[in-house]
Amino acid sequence: MEQDRHILSIILENTSGSMSRVLGLFSARGYNISSVTAAPTDIPNIARMTIVTPATPAMIEQITKQLNRIVEVIKVVDLIDNDYVERELMLVKVRALGRERDEMLRIAEIFRAHVVDVNDKSFTIEVTGDSAKLDAFLKAVDHTSILESVRTGATGLGRGDRILKV
Repeated sequence: MEQDRHILSIILENTSGSMSRVLGLFSARGYNISSVTAAPTDIPNIARMTIVTPATPAMIEQITKQLNRIVEVIKVVDLIDNDYVERELMLVKVRALGRERDEMLRIAEIFRAHVVDVNDKSFTIEVTGDSAKLDAFLKAVDHTSILESVRTGATGLGRGDRILKV
């Protein structure tokens, strides 16, 4: 059965080991994780995790049930079930010598990216958007010009009045 990309947004108590237990559930059951982000929220002692995972609908139902059994987990929502906003951050260090400098600036402008560090040999470019936009940016840049890159993984919120809160 084909696996689709799912974005699980998880609200949980920000206690020692709570995030490890969530990730351990995926590991113990053999579920793959494409990316994970986690940070405290505006509410003291509450954190939010976003886990991107390829899964079938049956697998997502099972994962959700198992996550809800973890004491520290407060809520679990699959963002793809409704309209949502997704963003990911990528920093890319690119070689920028001579004519390459102008080309890198042009590509950054096209993707509404920002140059956040400059030296005489390279630029560090910050690109924000959905995963497809970041992938497109990497394809637009000559692969041999990429010196280093890092991505945060996806995070997201439901659109409009849809709120995931304690």
